[in-house]
Amino acid sequence: MTTKFDAIIIGTGQAGPGLAGRLASAGMRVAVVERARFGGTCVNTGCIPTKAMVASAYAAHMARRAAEYGVVCGAVTVEFNKVQARKAAISAKSREGVERWLRGMANCTVYQGQARFESSTVVSVGAERLTAARIFVNVGGRAATPDIAGLHDVPYLNNSSLMNLETLPEHLIVVGGSYVGLEFGQMFRRFGSQVTILEMRARLIGREDEDISAAIFEILRGENIDVRLDAKCIRLAKGNTAGIITAGVECASGAPEIQGSHVLVATGRRPNTDDLGLENAGVTLDSHGYITVDDQLRTNVPGIWALGDCNGKGAFTHTSYNDFEIVAANLLDNDSRKVSDRITAYALYIDPPLGRAGMTDTEIRKTGRPALSANRPMSRIGRAVEKGETQGFMKVTVDAETKQILGAAILGTGGDEVIHTILDLMYARAPYTVMQRAMHIHPTVAELLPTILGELAPQDR
Repeated sequence: MTTKFDAIIIGTGQAGPGLAGRLASAGMRVAVVERARFGGTCVNTGCIPTKAMVASAYAAHMARRAAEYGVVCGAVTVEFNKVQARKAAISAKSREGVERWLRGMANCTVYQGQARFESSTVVSVGAERLTAARIFVNVGGRAATPDIAGLHDVPYLNNSSLMNLETLPEHLIVVGGSYVGLEFGQMFRRFGSQVTILEMRARLIGREDEDISAAIFEILRGENIDVRLDAKCIRLAKGNTAGIITAGVECASGAPEIQGSHVLVATGRRPNTDDLGLENAGVTLDSHGYITVDDQLRTNVPGIWALGDCNGKGAFTHTSYNDFEIVAANLLDNDSRKVSDRITAYALYIDPPLGRAGMTDTEIRKTGRPALSANRPMSRIGRAVEKGETQGFMKVTVDAETKQILGAAILGTGGDEVIHTILDLMYARAPYTVMQRAMHIHPTVAELLPTILGELAPQDR
């Protein structure tokens, strides 16, 4: 027997539940399929639990610095089991909220199990067969497993399994010097682990400008995190002592072998598209397994959309949620919204955080357009000095002809929040002079943005 719906949504990550709500409110009969935990990566192993742990790590870090502020504390220790319990409780509350919302939603039926396409309009979930004219794929992604010699000979961790650790690693070796690896590396160092980060390239987070990479390197090194760049030919093996893992590297400097208690592999993500039977629906994938979509997130098969991490259009909670908004606007609001309308924006949640919007300086130079830029260290921002958090800098680059902001980076205290003032101006397509002439509140970090915009000079080519 096949049960007919108006829409089927596969996956309950950030795009799925909101879309279910809009479609159901419009009177459609909606089926939602979830094979594991409700809420997707963000709720279970991504943003929410990791930022809860980042908050604990920040508290420990500030407690150790208390004397700088005239506050006397005793010895600071981290009870890792309580850190994990706090994180788990926060994550569970969010997960249970998503599930409760979906199960209580009018016109919505929830199925739990593995979804598989039987055709372009039929999806099976165990013994159940569901059919709909509209099917939305929101299956997310998972940690990729790189080709590292000896990887499968050792008990390695990824961003998901690391969430389940019961004891604090004595020495955490992180393979990968990008966003996930850096956040976990600093976090566990502040919890008390010795940390070594191995990055195969010549600098950290290679998609960022060199000045950002260099500043973050110094921030991590200042916390006694061992960062090994140009780590070629990484190989892993069990050590001679029980519970020890040996990482062999070829670097320009440093010891050729590192001994650690745990290894975190943080070298990228892959989409969860390999067990959906998409070939039965005729849906096209790219060479990396991402579902190919157009500017309105439609696949090559009429009536099938792909949202969230599985479409390769973004790897963030906010891009996934925006995917939902785009699809809902086009289907229900007669509002022609597109993926290409959005501006690149994200944050790196080390401390201090990095907030990014628009193009990097490197990308701007490649366009050949004349540009103006300005930069100010956080040590010259009163609010940062008052807080005793003066690491990092702010920079903004604008188009010399249109006067519109092309890109900005704020590496410093509050950077993940302050960047939105720039992002909103970019969406308004207003000239930078609007912000330059604005009166901001003192003392804040954002109050220096008008000042910085008054110091613009031709960008170095």
